[in-house]
Amino acid sequence: MKAIINGGQIPQGTVKVSGAKNSATRLLAAACISDGEVLLENFPINLVDAQHKIRFLQNIGVNIDIDHDKETLKVNPKEISCKELDLYDYPIRTTYLLVAGQIKRSGVAKIPYPGGCKIGSRGYDLHIKVWEELGCKVTELPDYILVEGERFKGNVIKFPISTVGGTENALICASIAEGQTEIINAYITPEVKDLIDFLQRMGADIAVNGSSHIIVNGVDYLKGTIKSVMSDRIEALTWLVYAVLAKGNIVIENVPFEAMEVPLLHLKEMGIDYMSNSNSIFFSPSCLKNGQVESFELACGAHPGIISDMQSFYTLLGIIAQGDSRIFDYRYPERIAYADELQKMISTPVVETELGKITTRGPGSFVGAEVESTDLRGSMAVVMAALVAEGTSTINNVEMALRGYNNLALKLERLGVQITVLED
Repeated sequence: MKAIINGGQIPQGTVKVSGAKNSATRLLAAACISDGEVLLENFPINLVDAQHKIRFLQNIGVNIDIDHDKETLKVNPKEISCKELDLYDYPIRTTYLLVAGQIKRSGVAKIPYPGGCKIGSRGYDLHIKVWEELGCKVTELPDYILVEGERFKGNVIKFPISTVGGTENALICASIAEGQTEIINAYITPEVKDLIDFLQRMGADIAVNGSSHIIVNGVDYLKGTIKSVMSDRIEALTWLVYAVLAKGNIVIENVPFEAMEVPLLHLKEMGIDYMSNSNSIFFSPSCLKNGQVESFELACGAHPGIISDMQSFYTLLGIIAQGDSRIFDYRYPERIAYADELQKMISTPVVETELGKITTRGPGSFVGAEVESTDLRGSMAVVMAALVAEGTSTINNVEMALRGYNNLALKLERLGVQITVLED
């Protein structure tokens, strides 16, 4: 799939931030351990990851009613069972969260390998650790991972590194375990807090101590509930940075300010003096204090700082900033491929990359080019660059960007911006 983008289009209007991808798919998995019906509101239904997860759950017996107009999912997991499927090729990263619902109903679970990978990659060792620590037997078979256990047994789970996915998996499994589970070195992001809130609404007994220690007392019954998915902090930042790049006039609604205080503070320090109220941001070119973005230096890290998923958007700002800017990311040092693609869209040398560090020597301006998508957020960065470039660009494998943004083309259209997406 590729996108053909004519640059120089100036966005005008209002865009509404959707429910967070990194929360919604987790809440959908957690809904499967409920003993009642769950209504998920503000759900980003059209995300590719969400659609794959919905399809898998429906195939193993979960009743899911989708309302596209209201952006809601009604989930009834009572008929969930561990079925033998003809195909386990689901490109979902968080398949490990689909174990708990099957164990609760059947005492056995069969899930696709995360991201569709087979034995060899094994980027899921910490999830095997969760299941085994909670008393289950795990077998890696050619087509799927088999987890067996009559019921999870409470235990101490001490992660060797902070892990969002491992924390989410442990929380969901421990909520229905027999006895108490202690999670040490948990990683509590805003999306994990959203998951904890959802589990507690259903009746889970969860206590959070500090920023990395969680105690869960398993319960026998979890009631149905209603939960609105938190707004996507990464999407909110995306639209604001796009407004700056394109010199547009944009109102961004549903901004989760509490989840992105530090990232927004950095923008203010760059001279981006946007206006805001309790849940919205307005940007126009007059919001740039000196008519330009000021150079900066920052390091990506754990929440509440600038997380790695936001890195590419600061790189875009560094490219148009006056002077040298530096962005460090030692947690994911190899996340630099997209920056090399951005350089292809700049006629002069501006972007320098090395492991763990990106340097921009701005200001640079974008020109149309043919470039490749890399990781999800990096792909969105090259799309944004193409939108503001002089000339026409071709973005190959643009599905990477579309995967992370709900109704992206439609939202751009409502801002008066057109992109053409073609199947290969």
